[in-house]
Amino acid sequence: MAQAGDSTPSPSPQIYFSMKNSPASPLRPTADKQRPPEQRLPHWLTVLNREVIACPRCPRLVAYREQVAREKRRAYRDHDYWGKPVPGFGDPAARVLVMGLAPGAHGSNRTGRPFTGDASGKFMFPVLYETGFANQPNATDRNDGLRLKDLYITAAVRCAPPANKPTPAELANCAPFLDREIEGLGKVKVVVALGKIGFDAYLNYLKRRALPPNEQRSVSKRYPFKHGASYRLPDGKVLLASYHPSNQNTQTGKLTREMFVAIFKEAARLADE
Repeated sequence: MAQAGDSTPSPSPQIYFSMKNSPASPLRPTADKQRPPEQRLPHWLTVLNREVIACPRCPRLVAYREQVAREKRRAYRDHDYWGKPVPGFGDPAARVLVMGLAPGAHGSNRTGRPFTGDASGKFMFPVLYETGFANQPNATDRNDGLRLKDLYITAAVRCAPPANKPTPAELANCAPFLDREIEGLGKVKVVVALGKIGFDAYLNYLKRRALPPNEQRSVSKRYPFKHGASYRLPDGKVLLASYHPSNQNTQTGKLTREMFVAIFKEAARLADE
């Protein structure tokens, strides 16, 4: 799912601007672009990200992420792994929120930024660039110059889980961070859920924060997961469902580039309504 620092003014319009005005333009060079990303975060998000990075709530995940960071993959044996919970990344004024599953063991757990340095990111970021949400198609490390525009990426779980399968208790432990993050991102109009776990994570947020008890049990039946599904939710947001851009889905053709581009073009259209 590069984000800690002191409270600073809101992001410059030159860094984050409306897709309606510039749907696919690269960012203009500015002095602000050279500043560390954490210096452009609002105070609430700085505080939240510090708490996320320091979180020790899930012993199984702590042990696994640290073991992976010590042992490393052979291709990355000279890399310094992040090995901590991974905070969200993107534009704090975003109208589109991407909800992922969890950090990859040798992707985000290595780089410290969501979808950076793994196969899922290699598939996703060129699509975000094509659809106007990113200033470049590549995401290799936290200092590669990537900027997101009108889009913010988070995850249901902030630590890499064994076999990419967090337990219900681990999802519950991360839920308070997710709740605060979603509520702080006050301009979000569209949520793009990548995979069923990310989809369910947003529905569970809805249950906790926006639905009366008598409506909570029927949520899953009312909003079934299906690629391309679009739901107008009781909190006023639109939830778009997509298959996760994992190797398993992209290499088999279950999720194609054309399908993924269509999802983010629809997200951009809905954000402009």
